[in-house]
Amino acid sequence: MADEKISEVGINIAEKATVIWNVADVLRGPFKPHEYGLVILPMTVVKRFHDCLLPTYDKVQDTYAKVKNLAVNNTFLTKASGYQFYNTSKFTFEKLLGDADNIEENFRDYLNGFSDNVQDVLAKFDFETIIRRMVESNTLYLVIKEFGSEKGYLGPDKISAVDCGYIFEDLVRRFSESFGEEAGAHFTSRDIIYMMTDLLLSDADLSKGGSVTVYDMAMGTSQMLGCMEERIHHGQEFNPSTYAIAKADMMIRGGNPNDMRFGDTLSEDQFEDYTFQYIISNPPFGIDWKREKTAVEKEHKKGEQGRFAPGLPKISDGQQLFVLNGLKKLADDGKMAIIQNGSPLFSGDAESGSSEIRRYIIENDWLDAIVQLHGYVYEYRHQHLYLGSEQEQACLEAGESPAD
Repeated sequence: MADEKISEVGINIAEKATVIWNVADVLRGPFKPHEYGLVILPMTVVKRFHDCLLPTYDKVQDTYAKVKNLAVNNTFLTKASGYQFYNTSKFTFEKLLGDADNIEENFRDYLNGFSDNVQDVLAKFDFETIIRRMVESNTLYLVIKEFGSEKGYLGPDKISAVDCGYIFEDLVRRFSESFGEEAGAHFTSRDIIYMMTDLLLSDADLSKGGSVTVYDMAMGTSQMLGCMEERIHHGQEFNPSTYAIAKADMMIRGGNPNDMRFGDTLSEDQFEDYTFQYIISNPPFGIDWKREKTAVEKEHKKGEQGRFAPGLPKISDGQQLFVLNGLKKLADDGKMAIIQNGSPLFSGDAESGSSEIRRYIIENDWLDAIVQLHGYVYEYRHQHLYLGSEQEQACLEAGESPAD
């Protein structure tokens, strides 16, 4: 993609995210500023589902009338909707707004009409609690009205899957900043992701077809996976809201949502015994692994049978553990691109856990390249970041900052 195209798309994403975030105007008072995202994120996901399904609304309604009494009707309904999900409710946003007096009952009916895989997404947002608060503060109708307007339209004919993913990223960033969190804990800029994918695929021949497996161990809202391949990827995420967004994004893309798994990568490996051709990730750095200490040390004692055999880094920064996790999951000819700060390059005395991890990578000749990025690439950090690449029996990466 040309630089000007990336810039153009980025501007459109920012503009759309700003319009959506302005829904906060109707939340002021009943919700505190740091709570706006609790409403806006799940409502954005619901509206994206709604707008994707709108063109096949009549077909789904007709199909549901014919198969609703069947014990198994999921296949018929997904075929009618054109997606891996559907909604059997008679309501749309337009119809909801036509009956203000029954907005709560009708909106709940609309949400209950979604298929089970969407219900799983909404459950991760704890959306029921938020709906109750909107009802009590008389803001539910107003919020639905804002999302039901032209400016709130998120249909795939206007907003591509990749662009919608970046809108979600931008909204998550705003939500994080309202909590005083660092934006980069959730966001990796698009140009950095494209550079990472270019490095990984520089010598790949994808013209032969066949399957390609891609893994992101800290997937956030899954935009790194989206940039790697439209439908071939696996990811794990620990934050419930970003996991929900990633699963929704995967379902809309037509990929397998079961390949998006919830859990702490360091202590709850959801892809044990899996190997992947490509790994792309921007895990957190400068964050301790005290919570995962027991599980990590237990796995370290497994030696080569575990993920952390070479050594354990200092407890205050777990980013090298993500590198070891990635190395363990690379296929023999696999490649990994991972972002970290400079700490893994020099932290720890000789023979310390951190030093032994570096020795392990270098002595096996797995490090191909380290790319230094200017600190301002991540707006929240004023330090240099590093992108590396190494190869398990030839390729992997080491070094830059967190997020995605």
